[in-house]
Amino acid sequence: MLKNVFWGLYALFIVFVTLSGCNNSGIDKNKSKKVKILFLHHSTGRIIWKGKDEKSTTVSKLFGEKKGVPEFIEKYNKINNTNYIIQERSFPKAKPYGWKNYPFDYYNIWVKNGGDKLFMEEPTLEILTKQYDVIILKHCFPGSNILKNIGIPDVNSDRKSLENYKLQYNALKKKMKEFSDTKFIVWTVPALLESKTTKEIALRADRFAKWVKTEWDDPDDNIFIWDFRALETEGDIFLKSKYARNNNDSHPNTILAKKIAPLFCNRIIDIIETNGSKTTLTGEIIL
Repeated sequence: MLKNVFWGLYALFIVFVTLSGCNNSGIDKNKSKKVKILFLHHSTGRIIWKGKDEKSTTVSKLFGEKKGVPEFIEKYNKINNTNYIIQERSFPKAKPYGWKNYPFDYYNIWVKNGGDKLFMEEPTLEILTKQYDVIILKHCFPGSNILKNIGIPDVNSDRKSLENYKLQYNALKKKMKEFSDTKFIVWTVPALLESKTTKEIALRADRFAKWVKTEWDDPDDNIFIWDFRALETEGDIFLKSKYARNNNDSHPNTILAKKIAPLFCNRIIDIIETNGSKTTLTGEIIL
């Protein structure tokens, strides 16, 4: 009970700091402009979106109010007279493409098969950027099952390896930069429980996340990072068991969702308003 109260107060504090900090920033938000945001995800993202694990019996509420991502954005709009419209969709769908959203799959749909037509019923960037001002993309936690390099990097391979991931991410970066009027937010790859991986594999996933943050991400462009992995691992290489659905399931639970949904919203709003200059990669307000 005390733990729930603590996290509720923590979330309220985050909202207060976000609103106060942005209100005093002196930034012209162009209040009449509608900003359309799309969050592309599967189940891990849905848990953060809702602010709770759908399999949990715990109701995710903050003093009687739902506290998922849409509710935070709606509250922010009301207080700040902004017009940020956020939507979500499963990407790619289970059929016909398949329930796979790893680096290869974004590359396959957006780069290799990019253009003005759907690819296997999935929208390309040429289609999405005409509809949305901000596009958020993430991978599911099996993306952290990174195999050893074999010394033959192949951008067209769906083998999960650092050498292939880096080629695919570089191709994606080049493609996303073609749409300079659209802002992209990329989640760092979700972690696995220690019981569901090995130290060697986890270290490779950790190296990939660090590479994305320190080498792949360029300053002063239209691509930004939200460091989900750092929040769920607390600086370790494994998903913390206290944040997992159960000991054998690497989906995040309600405890983590309630804790970090406000930070996700902080980061989205700050990227829209200041190109991310007032938040850390994890979404904490820079005082």
